[in-house]
Amino acid sequence: MTIFSDIWYVAKRELIKFTRARVRFAVNLIQPLIWLGLMGNMMKGMTNAPGIGKMLGTGNYLAFMTPGIIVMTVLFAGAFGGISIVWDRRIGYLEKLMAAPIARGSIAFGKMLSTMLQVGTQVVVVMIIATILGVHIVTGLPGCVVILLIAMVFSLILSGFSLSVSATMKTMETLMALVNLVTLPLMFASSALFPLKVMPGWLAAVAKFNPVTYAVRPMRELTLYGWNWAKMAPSLGIVVGLAIVFLLIAQFTFQRATTE
Repeated sequence: MTIFSDIWYVAKRELIKFTRARVRFAVNLIQPLIWLGLMGNMMKGMTNAPGIGKMLGTGNYLAFMTPGIIVMTVLFAGAFGGISIVWDRRIGYLEKLMAAPIARGSIAFGKMLSTMLQVGTQVVVVMIIATILGVHIVTGLPGCVVILLIAMVFSLILSGFSLSVSATMKTMETLMALVNLVTLPLMFASSALFPLKVMPGWLAAVAKFNPVTYAVRPMRELTLYGWNWAKMAPSLGIVVGLAIVFLLIAQFTFQRATTE
């Protein structure tokens, strides 16, 4: 049980830092409201055009968009999860952490667990705001729980990538530039905000290989249609598989970078 307690204590420190950074905490709560309230309402008139509602699968663009906003929230929160590694290295805390009597592997896993829990709180806020704005999730509370679990597992992919990169970088500015370079194309080259049918052929082909698309699909199915496991299973398998792969990559990269 030592490895699990080590992981939890590393994660606990990150969670304390997250809750004490009040501005950051407030921004993370307000950002989904801006996206849902402004963009969702701005685009909702689009469904009045003939054929658009059929293409989206719903007459409510805000309902179509909500899973995309959830994934976008996870994408940016998870992708910046590795910043703490760079910061801890800069202030000298990473060296103290590695010298502590804890398992070396618990450091990377603990930071990823912290990111996953932070993402969970943000996703709950997004779903509450969406409900207040009139979005009805057809699968009810059980569906919301499954959406939350999918989002948290998906965050491991992004935090694993971010930690792998940050383990080899010395400056926060370089990491942030690289993360922005990766996250924006991932977001817009996916079905998060618009269906694949309205995209140019080449962009739709790219979106089919984008992990964001596979995270959005089951969330949208649960939001708009119901418990269609046959449709959701392939996407869920890809998300879980990628999460495991990036867990291992992050662990390997961190171990290698901190033993050189």
